[in-house]
Amino acid sequence: MANIKSAKKRILVNRAKADRNKAIKSGVKTAIKKVYAVIESGDKAAATAELAAATKTIEMAASKGIYHKNNAARKVSRISKAVNQMA
Repeated sequence: MANIKSAKKRILVNRAKADRNKAIKSGVKTAIKKVYAVIESGDKAAATAELAAATKTIEMAASKGIYHKNNAARKVSRISKAVNQMA
């Protein structure tokens, strides 16, 4: 355990940031799962709506630096492709 006051503060700040990042990553995963769930049901309009919501969530996470921009682009690309390939 740290003895220096600034080191103790760093531990607290890093823990808070890690919790926030974990929550945002979890939200991104949930949004992606929702898109795939709607794709499975076969509703194209609902899939497009979920795609827009998921894209927004992913891009907000990337803008905060939680995901690298290429990682976010890859995630968006994959779900977009899945929605576009619906019958």
